[in-house]
Amino acid sequence: MRGIEVLGVEGFPEVRTDDDINRMISGAVATDLRPRDVLVVTHKIVSKAEGRLVDLRTVEPSTLAKGYAARYGKDPRQIEVVLRESRRIVRMDRGIVITETHHGFVCANAGVDASNVPGDDTVCLLPVDPDASAARLRDALAEDPGVEVAVVISDSFGRAWRHGITDVAIGVAGMDPVADYRGQPDPHGYPMEASVLAVADELAAAAELVMGKTDGIPLAIVRGYAYSSAPGSATELLMPPDRDMFR
Repeated sequence: MRGIEVLGVEGFPEVRTDDDINRMISGAVATDLRPRDVLVVTHKIVSKAEGRLVDLRTVEPSTLAKGYAARYGKDPRQIEVVLRESRRIVRMDRGIVITETHHGFVCANAGVDASNVPGDDTVCLLPVDPDASAARLRDALAEDPGVEVAVVISDSFGRAWRHGITDVAIGVAGMDPVADYRGQPDPHGYPMEASVLAVADELAAAAELVMGKTDGIPLAIVRGYAYSSAPGSATELLMPPDRDMFR
C-alpha cells in the first residue's frame, strides 16, 4: 500500500501587518517538519503580514463600479478594489466578476476577499508575488529549523463546469508544480499524449481538507508525496494565451 499524510498545524496565532510571517511559521512547524515534506500555507496569512489589506472607507468607487454594484446589490467600494486588482475583465454578470489578475490568475473577484479579516470594511488582496513569498519562506525553513521542504501558497478558486470551490497553488517553491507524463507508456504500452498533472494544485486541495474554512488552521504538512525537486513557480500552472480556447 502507498499513501500520504496530511497534517493540519493547529494553534497558529492571528497575523497582523508587518509580522515576521516566516519566523512565525518556522516556530509553528519546527518540531514537526521533516525533509521532503510539502508545507502548504493559505495565502491569507501571507497577505496579512505583507500588508495586503484595504480599508474600504478609503476607496472612491468609479462609475463602472457604482453602476455594477447598484445593479446587483454589491458594495461599490469592493467592486472598485476588484477592478484595480485586475488587468483584464473576463466576465461581469449576475453579480459575479471574473477577471485576470496582474499575476495572470483567472478567478472570481481578482482574489479580493472579505472573509477571515478583521473589521467590516476591510478586504484582503492576494500577495503581490506569491512565488517570491513561497521562496522566502522555503529559504527561512532551510535555515531554521534547517529542513529542506517544498512550499505551496494556496487560495480557493472556482472551476469552469464544476460546482464548488477547491484550493489551488498560487505560489510554489522547491518543487516542480506539474508532473509531465507525456511520451511515457501507459500500462498497456500506449504513449501518453496529454497527461500533465497539476500536482501543486492537488497538494493544495488535499491540504484544505484538514485546514478547512472556519477551523483557523492556515498551515498543513503533506508528507509522503515524492515530488520532483525544482525551483518551482505557480506561473507554470497558468494556461498560455495561445492555448487558451476561451480567451
